[in-house]
Amino acid sequence: MFKKANTVPVPKNLGGVTQIDSKAEVSPYDVSMTRDNVEAIWNSVESFYRTGLQPGMTMVVRRQGEIVLKRSIGHARGNPPPQHPDQDVDQVLMTPDTPICLFSASKAITAMLVHKLQEQGKLDLNDTVGKYIPEFACNGKEGITIAHVLSHRAGVPQIPISNPHPSLLFKWDSVIDLINAGYTKRGDGSQQAYHAIVGGYILGELVQRITGESIQANLQKFIAKPLNAKYLTYGLNPEHHDSAAYNYSTGALPVFPINVLAKRALNIDFEKIASISNSTDFLNASIPAGNIYGTADEVSRFYQMMLDGGQFNGKQLFEAETIKLATKPAGGLSIDQTLMIPIRFSTGFMLGENLFSLFGVKARKAYGHLGLINIVTWADPARDISVAFLNTGKSLDPRSVPALGKILVSVSSNCSVLK
Repeated sequence: MFKKANTVPVPKNLGGVTQIDSKAEVSPYDVSMTRDNVEAIWNSVESFYRTGLQPGMTMVVRRQGEIVLKRSIGHARGNPPPQHPDQDVDQVLMTPDTPICLFSASKAITAMLVHKLQEQGKLDLNDTVGKYIPEFACNGKEGITIAHVLSHRAGVPQIPISNPHPSLLFKWDSVIDLINAGYTKRGDGSQQAYHAIVGGYILGELVQRITGESIQANLQKFIAKPLNAKYLTYGLNPEHHDSAAYNYSTGALPVFPINVLAKRALNIDFEKIASISNSTDFLNASIPAGNIYGTADEVSRFYQMMLDGGQFNGKQLFEAETIKLATKPAGGLSIDQTLMIPIRFSTGFMLGENLFSLFGVKARKAYGHLGLINIVTWADPARDISVAFLNTGKSLDPRSVPALGKILVSVSSNCSVLK
């Protein structure tokens, strides 16, 4: 199922590639943890780094609203796998404040812009998409609601075109035209099938048509600026391009059937995604489902705001009822017909489970989102934690599964349930 792997060089002494924001980290004893708890979590991150599958990683863990871990390991750029075209790029260490592409973890943040419009009375999640985008209401899509799109039940999981060129992602109007012209036999919300790209464009178009402003402007107005975020932007402003972490395709190259499943979900060959994401066109684009850039701290702030009922630094970004609605299960646990794994969604978030999930063990109350295989961002109300684990290795290598699982289990095990 996999071909020969390629990994990045990993030094024996990790101290030279590790940065800790000790001024930001509070004493774990102040938030019902111990130093051993924090170091156990970080040791699991180091273990993942030693696989050579992750050129660079950053992590922030907030507990009871306080930062207990804010660290980075590896390189933001310049330490690629063998025979990669970036061999001549100067090495730049990853820092805790390096902006990294969130990929699909962007979906949760985009979803909250739609929930903001519901809060303002400008739409209802049970409205049909066609009410605001009349061209969409055809070919079986007439009954698709906004809630269906948010919960991956719209029945249009892929851009309706065979083998689209990656540059299509940078052409907003062309993508919208293709989606509007497409058809479905699943427009009644009966089937859950992860919408990797399409759902984001539909939601982004809704936001723009209703507000008369770009999705970027809405993101800045309602989320990024109130959170005092330097980034949290779709793509990056040109002055920040040189700060962005590069993404690299690492590890074993997938072959049948893994490569087919990946392409079905993403519309693009998996191994091409990393290089596309490093391009200037990608950095300049707005891709609502997949190219928000932010630091781990900024993403953790977003989830902390969610935990705090929509508040941040005394400002009410969202009403508490909006947060409850956004994280309420939209259906039971089912096998997603795109991802082919059991998962629950709310109207915007992936949800945790009792035994094991994307958010660790016994994390039924947790909600968040995965980003291109190994990025995981989430909040767990039971543990009072908001977590952002960001990374740059885009890999389907089987070694990444237990390595990531170890981190998820470590976080949930070392942050005891409080309520």
